[in-house]
Amino acid sequence: MNKTLRSYRGMVTSPHHLASQAGLDVLKAGGNAAEAAVCVAAVLSVVYPHMSGIGGDSFWLLAPAGGLPVGVEACGTAAALATPGWYRQQGCDQIPTRGPLAALTAPATVAGWARVLDEASHWSRPLPVSELLGPAIHYAEAGFAVSRSQAELSARFRAELEPQPGFAATFMPDGEPPIEGRRLRLPRLAQTLRELASDGLMSLYRGALAQRIAAELEGVGSPLREADLREVEARIVTPLSVRIGGARLFNMPPPTQGIASLMILALFDRLGVTEGESFAHVHGLVEATKAAFRVRDAHVGCPATMSADPAALLGPSALDALAGEIDKERAQPWPHPAGKGDTTWFAVADGAGNMVSAIQSVYFEFGSGVVLPGTGITCQNRGLAFSLDGGGHRALRPGARPFHTINPALALFDDGRKLAYGTMGGEGQPQTQAAVFTRYARFGMGLQEAVTAPRWLLGRTWGENAADLKLEGRFAPELVARLREAGHELRLVEDFSDMMGHAGAIVRHPDQLLEGATDPRSDGAVAAW
Repeated sequence: MNKTLRSYRGMVTSPHHLASQAGLDVLKAGGNAAEAAVCVAAVLSVVYPHMSGIGGDSFWLLAPAGGLPVGVEACGTAAALATPGWYRQQGCDQIPTRGPLAALTAPATVAGWARVLDEASHWSRPLPVSELLGPAIHYAEAGFAVSRSQAELSARFRAELEPQPGFAATFMPDGEPPIEGRRLRLPRLAQTLRELASDGLMSLYRGALAQRIAAELEGVGSPLREADLREVEARIVTPLSVRIGGARLFNMPPPTQGIASLMILALFDRLGVTEGESFAHVHGLVEATKAAFRVRDAHVGCPATMSADPAALLGPSALDALAGEIDKERAQPWPHPAGKGDTTWFAVADGAGNMVSAIQSVYFEFGSGVVLPGTGITCQNRGLAFSLDGGGHRALRPGARPFHTINPALALFDDGRKLAYGTMGGEGQPQTQAAVFTRYARFGMGLQEAVTAPRWLLGRTWGENAADLKLEGRFAPELVARLREAGHELRLVEDFSDMMGHAGAIVRHPDQLLEGATDPRSDGAVAAW
């Protein structure tokens, strides 16, 4: 799949075709890019429940026509009860990966939807929230065909997910992991979405629905309480940005790893690579990734406890110094601790010139695995990013924001093009963003070809524990051999591997032409008119 799709009036790309089509319907009904993106987010919360849901977090870049991007941070904070001492009282020397004790940060995704709609309310005459949530309600109530990735991940992680409260009853109604293509209904989630449509999105945090959610959380053993839900509010933030040749790049500030995504491309820009798909291209990006991840892990966490200024870390002198440390011929030593994650990235462009790059996540596949019995909400486990030991920028404390791997990206080119791009995939997100961007913007690949082309991953994602450099099998044997000779510890994996993420992109040209790409590794589609 290498054909870039084109249109003029509007475009949506997401990792599930039903979500893309629902977003396009909003555009056709007169909605703007932000409204269509909220519709996409809601549908993904139903039809891609292993990667996304209203029990998670979300981050958004809103790019109004003719204006600079604005960030929306919908990041839930740690519960008031969630202290290292409380976890030790529960017999834990570290935060559990799954289960109620993993569900320790408040879900902020829906608050993000509300803030996005408010921020973009002047883009066009607002549509009712009930219209934006209507497709998600329908699919939750009437059912949807289980995707390949949901079926595979449900089976792969059955042993750790099936025992969690509410999981089997919700996602294994026949007592077995669902089969690809089988209809799955989520009636309790449908009712929750109906209440959000009728009572307002913030009713998830205040009022009768919030009280029921809080009671369910306490009932299953989570430290979250109603007071924690009342504190949830999405924030408008200034995106981080960095200048490279011919473009300005934008991404989210901490607690996300957006700084790493920007740093990789800024460092690579300083290496002077002229040939795509070459040793210099792949090796250069891998080594830039190592440098960026070291900076990220040394400095990025909850902004309230960070000592470093992210903008200063992206300053020209700091980047010049880091780039000077990269050996263009030899691989720097690795391994490095790595994380995994499951996420949905999506983008929308409307006919008026507005664009949205957005991402939402429950962290691991199905998050904590806990599904609240009355409301059908799958609870995230983003709190795993906290440490129970000592202080620092990732120490667990009530009200702290956890480190996030998820980060949406956007670029404004000097020639007037505007590019929204991103992917799911934990540690792989900055790496895939770099691969897609450089292939398209530096080496002239078509947009879809840049997404489809073979990718690499340094570190771990999708349950992988090895910190080696993994390459899909479609790379040229000569390139693989050269990378090995340079000292990279390589492992070839299957073509179009899920571990490489589900990427996508939309570019808007100055003449209003839209080009879109979706990842053949996903269940997604580009929908356009």
